[in-house]
Amino acid sequence: MRVHAIHKLYQQRLAQCTRPFLARGGRIERCTNCMLLPYLCLCSLKKTVKSNGAFVLLMYDDEILKPSNTGRLIADLIPDTYAFIWSRTQPEPQLLQLLQDPQWQPIIVFPEEYSTAQRVIREAQQIDKQKTPLFILFDGSWAQAKKIFRKSPYLDHFPVLSFSPESISRYLIRKAVKDNQLATAEVAGRVLEFIGEHDNAAVMDLLFTTFKENYMLGKERKQLPDNAAQFRLAQLLQQNTQKKP
Repeated sequence: MRVHAIHKLYQQRLAQCTRPFLARGGRIERCTNCMLLPYLCLCSLKKTVKSNGAFVLLMYDDEILKPSNTGRLIADLIPDTYAFIWSRTQPEPQLLQLLQDPQWQPIIVFPEEYSTAQRVIREAQQIDKQKTPLFILFDGSWAQAKKIFRKSPYLDHFPVLSFSPESISRYLIRKAVKDNQLATAEVAGRVLEFIGEHDNAAVMDLLFTTFKENYMLGKERKQLPDNAAQFRLAQLLQQNTQKKP
């Protein structure tokens, strides 16, 4: 299990707490990497994939401390994943440097109804082939994500990629305000499909399903069923490994 950007940011944010963080379920003993109960830990299964895309997560303050957060699943899978705590007035210098690096084409992933038509991209062909797409995801509640989008002037000039999922989110740990709102990891799956990485999208989706299932099993102190998503994930990862030259 590799240590990635979200693990490091979690430890930094935890060190800033002046009192214990009391998220729902926060008192339960968990794996500090995957945030699942030890007997449901997924860390031994997780493997990175080769991707032509990168992600940066702007996380709303305490979001990274919540065991139910799915943003860490993206960093588990995609090697080029960066994470920062969002600030309206004092963005991290490392974030600004990342967004200004000419190797990347930053693209915000957010519903187009909140953007101007001129900023919206609809085809993968609109991405600069000379650069690596850097997809910016806002990680928090829906109200917090809207605040990040509206109050981050340093993001105002970047294009916006929007999805209108036909099916509702499968994320049952925290209920979304609208039925078509997706968990952060689900959004990443749609992004990977958008850039033509269907195998990676399938792994991302199944990793999300497995996390959701194991999280709920842990809440009810249940054991893995015979048809657990975790077993399908292990099989899919093994198949993908065998495909590699």
